[in-house]
Amino acid sequence: MLYDPRVREPLIDKAWDPARVQAAIRGIVDDTEKTFTDGWPTHPADSDGPDDDVRRFRTIYLGGAGVIQALTALQRRGLAELRRDYVPYLEQPYDPDFPDADHERSLWMGETGIRLVLQRLAPSPENADRLEALIRGNIRDERCELMWGSPGTMLAADAMHELTGESRWLDLWRESAKWLRARWDPETDLWTQRLYGRADQIVGPAHGFAGCVLALAPQADDKVHRRAAAAVRRYAIEEDGLANWTPATSHDGLRNSRGQIRVQWCHGSPGIVASLARMAPGDDEHERLLLAGGELTWRAGPLPKGPGLCHGTAGNGYAFLALFRRTGDELWLERARAFAMHAAAQVERAREEFGQGRYTLWTGDPGTAVYLADCLDGAGGLPLT
Repeated sequence: MLYDPRVREPLIDKAWDPARVQAAIRGIVDDTEKTFTDGWPTHPADSDGPDDDVRRFRTIYLGGAGVIQALTALQRRGLAELRRDYVPYLEQPYDPDFPDADHERSLWMGETGIRLVLQRLAPSPENADRLEALIRGNIRDERCELMWGSPGTMLAADAMHELTGESRWLDLWRESAKWLRARWDPETDLWTQRLYGRADQIVGPAHGFAGCVLALAPQADDKVHRRAAAAVRRYAIEEDGLANWTPATSHDGLRNSRGQIRVQWCHGSPGIVASLARMAPGDDEHERLLLAGGELTWRAGPLPKGPGLCHGTAGNGYAFLALFRRTGDELWLERARAFAMHAAAQVERAREEFGQGRYTLWTGDPGTAVYLADCLDGAGGLPLT
């Protein structure tokens, strides 16, 4: 069994409706702006306890910077007209959300992400210099994954190079890439992640191999393409024309330490497909496995966890957009849009259930709105930076 049908929900029967999707985006933006009070409240589904219920996170993954990243991206695309100025919020002194751990430099859970969003809205030499220091300080982070480690800050360096054209950002990226490639294990085709007091070799994008490849992708050479495709083949588990991927080398088969088989962006076929569809162009076997992973994502259906990006319906839908970009087959765009209609309905349903929206980029409504916008355009990838 490559997925567990007991933890899925049936796809709603609603035809693609661009006007409805645009209205859903406007509704998310309006609700999100209306709820801002020096940040956004933590949703019960993102809370680990009573302390989190009153905490207003500031970082990219669960916090205000990620929300602002989504809102401003929607405004640039003409899908929203923001009423608030969020620069003063982003300029507040940095106070790590998790003061008992060394997360200050990371892209999604630290200062780098906050300052990257600020630099897009209100660029300054001082902020850019601080970003450079943060990225440089994270080059040799032994976590070797996207959320906390150097692959995330590599993406920040690449984003700054695209934004400014300054060579210092390309130099930072290259220095980071050299260090990361040197730690690509030739025996397993993976990286070793040192997280939460243990070491493992993880396959998916949030914490493992696929995220490291994403960081190397902006200037990937043939060797990176070949090694990435080799790992995709090596860790695929196939059945009846479908494919999923083992979570980590420490697990036997598809089940994680909790006995779960996950089919979501952070772990499982959607993340592998969405992250690696641009790798190894012309490699028929790589493409065959990607298509098998996309088919599994479609057969498994939407996630009852919610509409979000990291472990929700929208994140899974990006696998379809990635396959549409790779193959040009309209079937994948149709499937992406079907998941978009479902995700929009999930936002409404959850808001009624909890009496509030879910104000985060990676688990909540603003990230879902970005996916809806990409389905309107028929193109796009996950908002990694």
